[in-house]
Amino acid sequence: MYSKILLAVDLNDTSGAARIAEYGGKLARMCGAEVHVVSVVPAMGFALVGSAFGGDFAGTMMEETRTNMHKWIDEVLGIEAHVHVDQGTVYDKIIRTAEDIGAEAIVVGAHRPELRDYLVGPNAARVVRHAKQSVLVVR
Repeated sequence: MYSKILLAVDLNDTSGAARIAEYGGKLARMCGAEVHVVSVVPAMGFALVGSAFGGDFAGTMMEETRTNMHKWIDEVLGIEAHVHVDQGTVYDKIIRTAEDIGAEAIVVGAHRPELRDYLVGPNAARVVRHAKQSVLVVR
């Protein structure tokens, strides 16, 4: 069915990440698919904001995220996976990563919708609307 699956994980949402591991892992095992996991570090925005953190804060965040992703894969996902860490707009980076690796399916988590989500649209909704791949949204 799918030979490559991308799991989009927010490590700050431990329960959501666990659900993505559960459903994404089952789908990958069922298909015998290669698994890729992406986590996106939000961009710092204006140079003034980024400079307030000093040094190579963005680089440090990326490296810490990569380390935490490997730990999450070992402890929660429990299957072999390729790690991708990027910085920028979350939904855009998820879609670009899926395109770059040739994924046929993306697994994303979604929070319970709030009023602002209907007006602005959460990252999961944007991935669903713009991705060329099949998208599994896990609640």
